[in-house]
Amino acid sequence: MDDLLAGLVAIVGGDNVLTDPDVTDGYTTDWTRRFHGQARCVVRPGSTDEVAAVMRSCAAAGIPVVPQGGNTGLVGGGIPFTGEPVVVSLCRLRRLDPVDTVAAQVTAGAGVTIAELRAHAARAGLEYGVDLASRDSATVGGAIATNAGGIQTIRYGHTRAQLLGVEAVLADGSVFSRLGGIATDNSGYDLAQLLAGSEGTLGIVTAARLRLRRPEPVALTLLAGVPSIEAACLLYATVRALAPGIRAAEYFEAAGLSLVLSHTGLPAPFPASHPAYLLVDITGEDDAAEQLGELPVLADSAVAMDPAARAALWAYREWHSESISAAGIPHKLDLAFPLERLAGFRFALSDVLARFDATGIVFGHIGAGNLHVNVLGPSPSDDAVDDAVFELAAAHGGTISAEHGIGRAKAAVLHLSRSPAEIAAMRAVKSGLDPGGLLNPGVLLGISPS
Repeated sequence: MDDLLAGLVAIVGGDNVLTDPDVTDGYTTDWTRRFHGQARCVVRPGSTDEVAAVMRSCAAAGIPVVPQGGNTGLVGGGIPFTGEPVVVSLCRLRRLDPVDTVAAQVTAGAGVTIAELRAHAARAGLEYGVDLASRDSATVGGAIATNAGGIQTIRYGHTRAQLLGVEAVLADGSVFSRLGGIATDNSGYDLAQLLAGSEGTLGIVTAARLRLRRPEPVALTLLAGVPSIEAACLLYATVRALAPGIRAAEYFEAAGLSLVLSHTGLPAPFPASHPAYLLVDITGEDDAAEQLGELPVLADSAVAMDPAARAALWAYREWHSESISAAGIPHKLDLAFPLERLAGFRFALSDVLARFDATGIVFGHIGAGNLHVNVLGPSPSDDAVDDAVFELAAAHGGTISAEHGIGRAKAAVLHLSRSPAEIAAMRAVKSGLDPGGLLNPGVLLGISPS
């Protein structure tokens, strides 16, 4: 261990090899506070070459490596799972090249936050398509590793849809780099797409070439109180038919709104409470409001057109995660369904939660069929309620992970969303690229180092 530490210090410098438990604890506990681990040390390389040298040193010593971005993950995918691996924090990979306005592309380092990337693109008159509530902490590398979605998924797709190429370090310390930004390259396997969603189990992404888009300013935001999730789905379908330029469509419920109001002190959006709420962003010109003229009369609704008023409506949705975390350590279960199956699942979910005497706070990206089920009450170490909800999701034709990945939280139930043949193929890819099982062991496929 002393030899390994000395070698790592020689690569990245003493200030970037952290061993004090009081310091490393922030790197070995996930954002929900539900998952914890132990690390031999935390290493913060400052370049792709340093990442490669760190990986070679750890591989030579047979020590597993856990790549980590902004540590905003919700399934334990970026923290140590078994043993005492080396955590490789990519926070110092801050490369941010000038925007190529002709191609509408940019190259960004893995440690650049989504907020920084979006601001950089905006200054060049363009937009990055992924946006999420954790934008100030979530990083480019972490978003690629988990194929993050977010509030604009229905308009622009997940991170994978923005990805044109990557630079990455493999398990043996070798490096491949495809950052040329060629829009049509059909020369064999697309390794960038393979690494997207691989959760650091196949390689460590150090930089990426990303697609940018022409900005589509939001013309208005609509918030409506509705009697049920079924009513929310029907209203969303109506709005979509009247106003095709929907940029975001979000869903939340009375229980979540109550937590937000209590935690933030915000005023209630309407005089009366409603069981559920639909929040929609619509792009377009000044006639966007006219497009909604055929909407049925809503008991309670608000339309905002200026940025401050829109932000006030969005606050009710974006404060959900922090308000839930303030109420306890949640079981965060990220699911997705065909739209016509959402209501059936939500109805059955209440019975499942009642069996565990648990409270469920449900919200999500309804336009993408994505529900975030947050469960309060059961012990953080008790997976019984998780398994019951995952099995219910599978029974309703859903997936156990819509955008947060599998991590360590769902590795044991991957079979609920993937067939034996698919899992075998994933294991074969993992074995081919990381035969020693050194990259993020225990995550996604549950493989430990050999």
